[in-house]
Amino acid sequence: MTSLSVETLAADAVEPITSAGNTQLGIAVLAGIAVIVLLITKFKVHAFLALTIGTLALGAFAGASLGDTITSFSTGLGSTVAGVGVLIALGAILGKLLADSGGADQIVDTILRRASGRAMPWAMVLIASVIGLPLFFEVGIVLLIPVVLLVAKRGNFSLMRIGIPALAGLSVMHGLIPPHPGPLVAIDAIGADLGVTLALGLVISVPTVIIAGPLFSRYAARWVDIQPPERMLQTLEKRPSDETDRRPSFGATVATVLLPVVLMLVKALVDIVVDDPENQVQKVADVVGSPLIALLAAVLVGMFTLGRAAGFTKDRLASTVEKSFGPIAGVLLIVAAGGGFKQTLIDAGVGQMILEFSENWSIPALLLGWLIAVAIRLATGSATVATISAAGLAAPLAADMSTSHAALLVLAIGAGSLFFSHVNDAGFWLVKEYFGMDVGQTIKTWSVMETIISVVGLGFVMLLSLIL
Repeated sequence: MTSLSVETLAADAVEPITSAGNTQLGIAVLAGIAVIVLLITKFKVHAFLALTIGTLALGAFAGASLGDTITSFSTGLGSTVAGVGVLIALGAILGKLLADSGGADQIVDTILRRASGRAMPWAMVLIASVIGLPLFFEVGIVLLIPVVLLVAKRGNFSLMRIGIPALAGLSVMHGLIPPHPGPLVAIDAIGADLGVTLALGLVISVPTVIIAGPLFSRYAARWVDIQPPERMLQTLEKRPSDETDRRPSFGATVATVLLPVVLMLVKALVDIVVDDPENQVQKVADVVGSPLIALLAAVLVGMFTLGRAAGFTKDRLASTVEKSFGPIAGVLLIVAAGGGFKQTLIDAGVGQMILEFSENWSIPALLLGWLIAVAIRLATGSATVATISAAGLAAPLAADMSTSHAALLVLAIGAGSLFFSHVNDAGFWLVKEYFGMDVGQTIKTWSVMETIISVVGLGFVMLLSLIL
């Protein structure tokens, strides 16, 4: 994975594309973000176009020439796609194999068969967390909603008691754990170690998802005691995995999903224990545990453990791979444009301005990164846009950080990007409609859950920063 090094960031900050002072730069940043927010929220412009136009506005307000702004944007766009584009594509292939082969259904059915009534919320958070590792949030929701509705109906559970744990599992994975686009871009921008970020992300995610999922669902079910909407139940049909009823086994499915995570964690562990770049074991671990190789290995293994096990022919496998790219086209464009916006921020000297601001106001870097992400999340409604933009602004803060603290900065930004989803977030309306709630009920449940994830995640980030 190509990553933007701290040295590169520092070098870029020495020769900014504008001579504007901090006041003008601050106005330029606010103007650029305001343009993005207005275009996305009021005029419903696609985030890719909004980020592109917002970048041009940023450069104009900062006094940079149009040519320099375009060069910075193009450079950032290209480096971001080079760094994370392939990883997003590989993750999409793995997710599509998991869904189409029936592997996701196998995980769901196996865990639910073994879960008692009281354990059902815990089973749902486990299912969502495992399935959420390779799947985008929206795909995970579409995949799990039928299960959530049917379990709530057949077990006579409050919908919130089952639904909140599932949503929490998906949301935490989306915001904190690579290979999801937001964390990947933040890792790339800040120059953090992916293995360390993944390891710390898992440490933070477990207690966070427990608090925001099964524990909070008890209160959410009291505040909003609703049953699955009949209109949704009537449309549920058994989703055939393929022309055949064959499915991959539970063990093979889980092993395939966790393979890239294990490989990247092994690399991080070897780097810590061996700590010798010339050591052959570390050299092998560095290659095998690199995100590209780890995800590629999982995809290749998945073609056999998931695709072939479900009876897929070679043509069916090829079709599954091809169809996996369509849904991620928009994500890739948003991520790429966000990378361009981030690079323009860096080249304009905004990073140095942020550094001076944090020193003058004595705001801890981790808290500042979280606050920036929260502000952009509230304004744009997009966790991905918030993560990308905040990572670009906060990247210089990592210049003197240790490996673990740079990873914690990524996680702080990821946690901030999930803060209080509301009416400008597509996920808000997706949850509202699937669960048959009104706006007030959705805020009491989904929005509060997202805020709990964000605040609790930050709390554990700050706690780990005191230990590491």
